[in-house]
Amino acid sequence: QLRPVESGGGSVQPGGSLRLSCAAPGSTLDNFAVGWFRQAPGKAREGVVCISSSGDSTMYDDSVKGRFTASRDNAKKTVYLQMNSLKVEDTGIYYCAADRYKACRTIDRRAYSSWGQGTQVTVSS
Repeated sequence: QLRPVESGGGSVQPGGSLRLSCAAPGSTLDNFAVGWFRQAPGKAREGVVCISSSGDSTMYDDSVKGRFTASRDNAKKTVYLQMNSLKVEDTGIYYCAADRYKACRTIDRRAYSSWGQGTQVTVSS
């Protein structure tokens, strides 16, 4: 069973950058589309981006287009989320999750299984 693990969270000032990583120790995400999601306090978990299993296709939420970039290195069995120009409203717990399919279908969280435990991202001055 896939059990993704996220890392790379932290605290930054507005305008700063962070890079999150997602891996599945003991297994591999290579054959699955992977989504990144976030959940702010008191809010529902929302989709940020999906990247296909090959990495050649992505699907972004409008709120992060032009600022966030998803990528993957299947040789390292790791999926990344580069976050630039961070805003206070980007604060939350960030999760990665695997879909059952290779292609990105949606960034609706209900389509994903195999969730990680999350990593905290805090953007504040």
